[in-house]
Amino acid sequence: MRRIEYYVKSGKSRVSQVCCLLAALLFFQQTCLAQLKREDIYTDFVLYQKRTLLEKDLRDRVTGAVFSAPLDSNTEYKYELACQAVTQFLLVSPLTARGFDKLFSQYDSLQYDTKRAFLEAVYAAYPEKYRASMQTVLARETDPKLFAICALYLYRTDTTMENVNFLKIRMVERFPGYDSLVVLDELTKYLGDHTASTRRKTPDIPKLFGYRQNSGQKTVYSFQRWDRDYPGLAIVQNADGSFAKDAEGRLQVFEQLARSGSDLPCFISNGSTPQGIFRITGIGVSRNHFIGPTPNLQLIMPFEESWDHYFRPASVPPNSMPPAGHPGEDDSDFHFSGDTLLAYQSLLPPSWRTYTPMMEAWFAGKAGRTGIIAHGTTLDPEFFRDRPFYPLTPTEGCLCAEERWNPTTGHLLVSEQLNLVNAFNSTPGDTGYLFVIDVDDQRKPVSRAEVEGWVKKYEQR
Repeated sequence: MRRIEYYVKSGKSRVSQVCCLLAALLFFQQTCLAQLKREDIYTDFVLYQKRTLLEKDLRDRVTGAVFSAPLDSNTEYKYELACQAVTQFLLVSPLTARGFDKLFSQYDSLQYDTKRAFLEAVYAAYPEKYRASMQTVLARETDPKLFAICALYLYRTDTTMENVNFLKIRMVERFPGYDSLVVLDELTKYLGDHTASTRRKTPDIPKLFGYRQNSGQKTVYSFQRWDRDYPGLAIVQNADGSFAKDAEGRLQVFEQLARSGSDLPCFISNGSTPQGIFRITGIGVSRNHFIGPTPNLQLIMPFEESWDHYFRPASVPPNSMPPAGHPGEDDSDFHFSGDTLLAYQSLLPPSWRTYTPMMEAWFAGKAGRTGIIAHGTTLDPEFFRDRPFYPLTPTEGCLCAEERWNPTTGHLLVSEQLNLVNAFNSTPGDTGYLFVIDVDDQRKPVSRAEVEGWVKKYEQR
């Protein structure tokens, strides 16, 4: 995953831009954290002056000046970074369109990374404007992933069966062995089944709670809408099957956004968060300024690391016995062997195992997606004031909780992320699983009443 990163040099009065791969910028401190206090968390990245300078820098220099300049081999990397900024901050202006026109006119001469950043930005910023240009690119694109982004753009503008068949025919003509390429196989399924999937009834959620009760592991559920413009809610089920509640006995819920800046489908890197099952491997603190210093839940998806790591049972509290046949996580002899797909499906109750949306994480991991975590944010929500998910902020495909900061002191004011981590840490152990589930396609945020209803039904069964 890539991201534009900004640092403020001490003693300087202006923001300087440092751009590189996000993977090179993410360094996580893999430590178990005790309950943290909101007032102890600080970053100068949210101070008013720095936010103001960052916005000016993004609009005037990173995008405005770049898109006004000629596009050639000496400036191409600046265009790539400008496209990344457009995607992350959803910056749309006449200058953006002017820059995109240049990029389309010289598309064939661009480097792969520039093409990818550009197509992601077009998908993010202009849902329909560039249909004709995308058709031209699709007709000659030879890279499977870039072809897929073009096809997804064209599908979004026209979901008729005629257009679906047209896109599939072009794919088969260009890639005769498409079914051996995960990203194109997923594209085929998306074109043929996405609309129907959004209308498919989600299996019984309380039954999932009951099944996970017997797992002996903590489980976080992130309930989302199919339309990721609308925020979801996360809850924590403890290893004993109970749910995290506040001092008054009310269910704790935590707002999360599962939308990426591009909002590409989940099998495309930097697309929105896949549905399915993620392994929680611990608690970390990021050095990425956009994510901020609030503790995050470290996640891995299928294929991202070893299967031993993904399927390793939960650590066993002192003076307790592990479930039969399931050694504790501190058992160094643990080794997973068996059918990984069946093992993945066994994390779900039988009635859920044929519900194909829960396989999104599996196939996204197989397609090469990595680096998804559940974290906070230092981004100024004012960039997204006109979006349905305001005041939450999009990412590159992670689960992002709302955070508000004091722009004068740099201290944390409100943090759904810290509340989530503290709820997860309120019982022994720092590992488990996280389930992302799109419950339906209503055009509104997931509500507390919906989630409380599922938990109540589970508790009364």
